[in-house]
Amino acid sequence: MHSLPHRVQRWALLAGACLGLVGCAPAAPPAPPPPAVSVSVPLVQEVADYNTFTGRTAAVDSVQVRSHVWGYLDKVKFTEGAEVHKGDVLFKIDSRPYDHALAQAEAALKQAEARRDNLADSLARDRASPGATPLAVMIQDQGAFKEAEAAVSSARAARDSAQLNVTYTDVIAPVSGRVGRAMVTEGNLVQSGDQAGGTLLTTVVSVDPMWVYFDVDDLTYLRVNQLLREGKYHPGAGPPKVELGLANEDGFPRVGVIDFVDNQVDPATGTIRMRGVFPNKDGAMTAGLFGRVRVPSNGKHKAVLVTERAVDTDQGEKVVYVVGLDNVAEKRSVRLGGSHEGLREIESGVQPGERVVVDGIQWVQAAKPVAPTLVDMPSPQREGEKGR
Repeated sequence: MHSLPHRVQRWALLAGACLGLVGCAPAAPPAPPPPAVSVSVPLVQEVADYNTFTGRTAAVDSVQVRSHVWGYLDKVKFTEGAEVHKGDVLFKIDSRPYDHALAQAEAALKQAEARRDNLADSLARDRASPGATPLAVMIQDQGAFKEAEAAVSSARAARDSAQLNVTYTDVIAPVSGRVGRAMVTEGNLVQSGDQAGGTLLTTVVSVDPMWVYFDVDDLTYLRVNQLLREGKYHPGAGPPKVELGLANEDGFPRVGVIDFVDNQVDPATGTIRMRGVFPNKDGAMTAGLFGRVRVPSNGKHKAVLVTERAVDTDQGEKVVYVVGLDNVAEKRSVRLGGSHEGLREIESGVQPGERVVVDGIQWVQAAKPVAPTLVDMPSPQREGEKGR
């Protein structure tokens, strides 16, 4: 009779203990809020793809200045390193020997002209009275007159040559540009002639415009050449455009045109040489500088552009995160195109109008919700404007 109540009592105590344990268990933690991210709508712009190469500047005109005549250097008439104009006198050679030679040549010319004039008068008298002058004498006078005319021509040529030598004592700048240092000082003997024996006096290199030589790979050459044949390379805008940035310049601020393409590909390197001509009004470029040359490799086309920060790498594959209307992030594999002013072209994987994560990408998980805030597509140009 007493065993049943005790068994019920033990079950009641056990049930109460279990209820006490359940009542004392801690509550489950709340789910964390979705990460806050910034999203932007891709830009759709007309762009052209470029290839970048290393180029080197060269002067359009580069002249070694030498004298046409021998003589002692009398005066240096320029400032080293200054800009000179074509025709400016750079050196003055002692002209006294050539002045004397010119005076002698002019006297010889006058003498030859006087003899010719005397013979002309004699021949005129012979012709005025043909019966009084023997035929043999007339023939002799005619021959002497022709010889006198030839002597006058020879004397005149000698005079012109002597006069030219006098002008050559002023050594002038053959082209406009920047002059180098004087290689010879006053009082030294200057020899005329070419590079083998002539005295190098100085050099002059042109400044504006400036050439830039660069070597492109055969594939780029084929693409550019095809665009030229098809008339898609800046149609109606003249020669193909090319851009240049010097070592101390950001981007490619200088714009020129391609004016020369070599006639064959170098089989050793697989490249072909091209040349661009660039204005140099500011005089910042000089011959021998290295620079970055950017050549368009196709015609303009519309492209979907996102900031470089939106592109992530997952197991060697390029991906971006797209946020749908339900604010859930979707990982998309993308194919990247060229870079355009700090933005990257997305050739496939993202459509215009979709929202792409551009900030906070490290907190995003595929198929998980996010808390998006819509912002303008970041770009170096916009960030630069904000910083000013």
